[in-house]
Amino acid sequence: MNALLAAAAPLLASAFVVWGAPVTWLEVVAFALSIAMVVLNIRVNPLAWPLAIASSLLYLLLFWNSRLYGDASLQVFFAVIAAWGWWQWLRGTDASGRALQVRRLGARGRVGALVAIAIAWPATALFLRRFTDTDVPWWDAFPTAGSLIGQVLLARKYVENWTTWLAVNLIAVGLFAYKGLWLTVGLYAVFAALSVVGWRTWRRRAAEGQPA
Repeated sequence: MNALLAAAAPLLASAFVVWGAPVTWLEVVAFALSIAMVVLNIRVNPLAWPLAIASSLLYLLLFWNSRLYGDASLQVFFAVIAAWGWWQWLRGTDASGRALQVRRLGARGRVGALVAIAIAWPATALFLRRFTDTDVPWWDAFPTAGSLIGQVLLARKYVENWTTWLAVNLIAVGLFAYKGLWLTVGLYAVFAALSVVGWRTWRRRAAEGQPA
């Protein structure tokens, strides 16, 4: 990873300063790709997924450089699951064999998602506290665990992915503010707002039974 950070040194140079904290060119590019990705997700456009892969790899470098190892490692998962999500949106089917459409989780699915987060969050926090030098293991762990669930729900076109992302994004705003990553704070604040837009749009689409 040190070799990659050294190779990416020009992108890690400061582009400008916000509230006394430098904003790197890498953060600027990742910001733009991420906003475009979420807008395409809301529109159920499969082109969101290659943008997700590119932005994830950029954020891997950014977060590792800031010692946010949980979030950095999460980007590897994001890149892999983005490839899977791309395939799901193009070729995936539901239990009946039909092409995936925007739909809602049943009661069992919602309970399962909550249980998965309840297990993944402390497990991730304990791992980070034991094996890394992060100074915020629990704050770092929640976006990591929640994002894993949110990304799977998004790939399978469940409306509830947006409420999961809203919780993740609100916690992430505080985490990145603490780390002084101000452009990324702005990004996740926009993500939080877009999560509400996405939830309303997908809920309406699911209720109307529109094909995705």
